[in-house]
Amino acid sequence: MVAEGMARAEQRRALVFSTFAFTLCFAVWTMLSILGLQIKDELNLTDTQLGLLMATPVLTGSISRLFLGYLTDRFGGRKVFSLLMLLTGVFVFLLSLANTYWLLLLGALGVGLAGGSFIVGVAYTSAWYPPEKQGTALGIFGAGNVGSAITSLCAPSLLLALGWTGTAQLYAVVIAASGIFFLLFARTDPLSQQRAANPVSLKEQFAPLGELRVWRFSLYYFFVFGGFVALALWLPHYLVEVYGLSITVAGVVAALYTIPASLFRILGGWLSDRYGARKVMYWTLVVSVLCCFLLSYPPTDYVIDGVNGKLRFSMAMGLIGFIPLTMVLGFFMSLGKAAVFKHIPAYYPNNVGTVGGLVGMVGGLGGFLLPLTFGMLNDVIGIWQSSFMLLFLVSAFALLWMHYSILRANRIELGEDIQSRDLPELSTPKAFVLDDWRPEEPAFWEEQGKRIAQRNLWISIPCLILAFSVWMVWSVVVAKLPSVGFDYSPNQLFWLAALPGLSGATLRIFYSFMVPIFGGRRWTALSTASLLLPALWIGVAVQNPNTSYLVMLILALLCGFGGGNFASSMANISFFYPKHEKGKAMGLNAGLGNLGVSLMQFVVPLIITTGVFSFVAGGPQITASNDAIWLQNAAFVWVPFIVLATIAAWFGMNDIASAQSSFKDQATIFQRKHNWLMCVLYTGTFGSFIGFSAGFPLLSANLFPEVDALKYAFLGPLVGALSRAFSGGVADRFGGGKVTLWVFIGMIVGVSGTLFFLQKESFQGFFFMFLWLFFVSGVGNSSTFQMIPTIFSTSIPRIMPSLPQDQQRIQIERESAATVGFTSAIAAYGAFFIPKAFGTSLSLSGNANVALYGFILFYVLCLGITWFYYTRKKAEIPC
Repeated sequence: MVAEGMARAEQRRALVFSTFAFTLCFAVWTMLSILGLQIKDELNLTDTQLGLLMATPVLTGSISRLFLGYLTDRFGGRKVFSLLMLLTGVFVFLLSLANTYWLLLLGALGVGLAGGSFIVGVAYTSAWYPPEKQGTALGIFGAGNVGSAITSLCAPSLLLALGWTGTAQLYAVVIAASGIFFLLFARTDPLSQQRAANPVSLKEQFAPLGELRVWRFSLYYFFVFGGFVALALWLPHYLVEVYGLSITVAGVVAALYTIPASLFRILGGWLSDRYGARKVMYWTLVVSVLCCFLLSYPPTDYVIDGVNGKLRFSMAMGLIGFIPLTMVLGFFMSLGKAAVFKHIPAYYPNNVGTVGGLVGMVGGLGGFLLPLTFGMLNDVIGIWQSSFMLLFLVSAFALLWMHYSILRANRIELGEDIQSRDLPELSTPKAFVLDDWRPEEPAFWEEQGKRIAQRNLWISIPCLILAFSVWMVWSVVVAKLPSVGFDYSPNQLFWLAALPGLSGATLRIFYSFMVPIFGGRRWTALSTASLLLPALWIGVAVQNPNTSYLVMLILALLCGFGGGNFASSMANISFFYPKHEKGKAMGLNAGLGNLGVSLMQFVVPLIITTGVFSFVAGGPQITASNDAIWLQNAAFVWVPFIVLATIAAWFGMNDIASAQSSFKDQATIFQRKHNWLMCVLYTGTFGSFIGFSAGFPLLSANLFPEVDALKYAFLGPLVGALSRAFSGGVADRFGGGKVTLWVFIGMIVGVSGTLFFLQKESFQGFFFMFLWLFFVSGVGNSSTFQMIPTIFSTSIPRIMPSLPQDQQRIQIERESAATVGFTSAIAAYGAFFIPKAFGTSLSLSGNANVALYGFILFYVLCLGITWFYYTRKKAEIPC
């Protein structure tokens, strides 16, 4: 609490200092909206490259907000704000020395720290005011967004006088000097010592991620703040190119948008206090949808067959109409920014900083993604108004979601005669929660458990099929990129094929712990819906050969969403089945889910040869051999199925109440030796399966260019998926350890045979040995997962003998599920390392032999671990 006797002068001093500092930081944060135009001309950048350059500081500023908020809580706003401005000054000066595009991007990342100043200022300013006055104070502080208008007004003149390097250096001196001034003359906030004594942990900061309501607020802020930042960056370029304005005049017109989008945030806070944030958000989104629709209408010529001949007329948005519409849009965005942050203390009174930091981060990410997408849409679609078309879709979706949520809340309140502050669109209806779940009891299992488990399994499988399809889509797409004009080296192509494996494996580490935290139904639906982002974006990007390689790398990383889904899916299904049926159920889920790879490798080569979807997906690309292909279909084809699978998961699956646990509870597996041993073994099986799936098409194209290997590539993953799906019973019968031992012997034989047929230059033998490798790896995928519950059923009673039997059962389930997810995460790195190993081997020696010999050594290691710990006579845990 702020001391009652604190002088108002101290409060005003803190507010003035923080607002002034935030204004300068915001001016620096958006300076590339003006400087970027001259940089583009000097370095001959494309619109996509310019969009990425302008958006890069926004990325850093967005992501850094969460961590800067944490540092502010620990060390106080005065120190963090001062250091932040000093560091920003250093990076701005380094940016002025850059002479290549990559160095500019590196400098822009550092400049983006200025955008993180928002959360520092919020924590610093709010500490000086009592709760009843914080809204007004933060509204005034938030008006520091006007810094973008200062850049729009002043930077063009500075640019003409000093050039972009001189302007950047002047910005560097001003922001660094301001940091020193703030450190010397600002006062330490009154809550600094209290926060330092009771720091907020990172776990507490990330806790609100489990509530969809936070993501709804984030979507609002993604539009009102992210859209504001995006347009502040994009408008000068848009005005110069569309209306032919000079850079100075364009800066003035852009300021007419940014000033109301900043200053009227204070009015938005007052209106939210008086009339309610909900009404203000309604008006914001309704007016924004209307403005974006009008601004998105491209210049069009119409010809109508009339009674007396053809009638011709044109429709276009002139500058006189464009300026007031953008001013109105900026005005209502400003009201919306205040309304969003008015929602947060009402719903999360004890977590304002945490939720505010998260919402601010997502909003800032909008400022990164939207300019990048604006440039890409320009390059691909070729319509300047496509940027406003995108904003129209985002605002319309936010309005529909908000309206749905409010209607549902009103129905619940009326039906139960209560007035609730909570809008429960994410709250799990009771019908979807299994409070009583006892699959190990035969009577319960036969009467109701089996039916529920099978329903969840058969919804999970298509979701996982789609996840694998999106994850591995680059393995086929990269093989076609050179033929449609993408000038990438073989090593660059292998990087594109390998990066989804890297990101997917990394995401699995996090996804493996999500089901007990979020619930299986909820997480399956959300993670499946996330596949829409890479599927839609790749479909746009591959239509333009001028799309930068960096953008393609980002898209390859986003495909990792599909790879991450496996860990959470397997952990989720493991909770539904009794021990004696886990092997079969998880084998079906994983094995049929793995079919997504072969399905993709079968469907994509066919679908890209047809223009049946061209009316929505776009026209064809012409290959060097003068053939027409629709490469965008490789990504777009999955979109309708992803939507249907998301709906099915949301309305058809269940959450298990007893499966809920914190990350701390699950983290005990990191102390278990057998968790790490199974990571090695599963890397040898699943890592090989997914790595060969990702690398085989491109490897075949390099080693046997005369053979169209894409026609046969799907057979390998198909064999591996089917062998996994239907070999679970074999491991249940003979023991997972024994089957795994023979699997690694088979893997060694398979790689040795591959080396033999490569020496003979026989594609038939080479292909047959890969089919064998896919088959045995599929069997191994099933047998290693069958081992995990057996291992923990034996080890947990030894480790925790005093634990009651019911608690031991829960602990076994918890650690088995967490280990299943975590081992799948580590093993998924095979999707990165195997294609990369092939690429490196080819670049070093011209063949794949070096990589293949390395695989043999690794399989020998796996064979030894399996024999020593699990299959010899005196093994630690026979299985």
